Amino acid sequence: MSKKSIYSLFIALAIPVFCYLWLKSASDSAVDMPRHYLLDTAYQTVVDGKIKSDSIWHTTKNIHLVNQLGDSVSLYDHQGKIIILDFFFTSCGSICPRLTNNMSKLQRSFSRGGDEHKKIDTSVVQFISISVDPERDSVAVLRDYANKMNLSSDNWWLLTGNRDSIYKFAFEEMKVDSFSMEPVNPDFVHTSRFILLDKKMQVRGYYNGLDSTSLLKLAKDVGYIMLEKDHTKKSEVFQQIVDLSWLWLVVAVVVAGFVYTFSKNRQKN
Repeated sequence: MSKKSIYSLFIALAIPVFCYLWLKSASDSAVDMPRHYLLDTAYQTVVDGKIKSDSIWHTTKNIHLVNQLGDSVSLYDHQGKIIILDFFFTSCGSICPRLTNNMSKLQRSFSRGGDEHKKIDTSVVQFISISVDPERDSVAVLRDYANKMNLSSDNWWLLTGNRDSIYKFAFEEMKVDSFSMEPVNPDFVHTSRFILLDKKMQVRGYYNGLDSTSLLKLAKDVGYIMLEKDHTKKSEVFQQIVDLSWLWLVVAVVVAGFVYTFSKNRQKN
């Protein structure tokens, strides 16, 4: 094979590979994925002589409470689902009714087909509203509140339970005092924040539940997390190879074409 043929073959093989790498790089940087918020540990390791920084993000601890239907439930009942969570109390006359209405709109936006008259898709997101006044907000009170606000219980829990457990969860696990726009009284949690937990029970965002722009970002972030790849899966490498199957086909066709052409030229000579 002549030098000219070798160069041509190299260029033909390089073009699809370059195009793929360029498109992959562009697509990876095009989406602003929701960041992690609560850091447990940051550390550095040496890989191939290079220092690599890594982080261990906080995984939310479980909490056991009771929902508006009287069922004993826990946060970890919905592992593998995305969770949108807030804190409220039924006798609130200020921001809570607005938060509840906006949460209801979010719930309807995740109905199948985006139509509020269609069935709620319970496979994607679980909505959770935890009462910060559990002494007053009994199961019966939560059930009446849900009926009054016309809330769907398909994938939305209104929760009550032990006050100390709820407040410990709010401050130690959700860090509501650190990421709330308004000051949060340690004796009575009152915040407008909606909190986003990913499928690993890690906090991925705090949003103003009273602001339509912030809620739109929340909805988009849920979509991004749904598409997020789990790089801890053993099948990840295999899946990437499968994803490149079209590239290998192109390379094989190009190589076969050059081999055929080279053979024909040798027969003529």
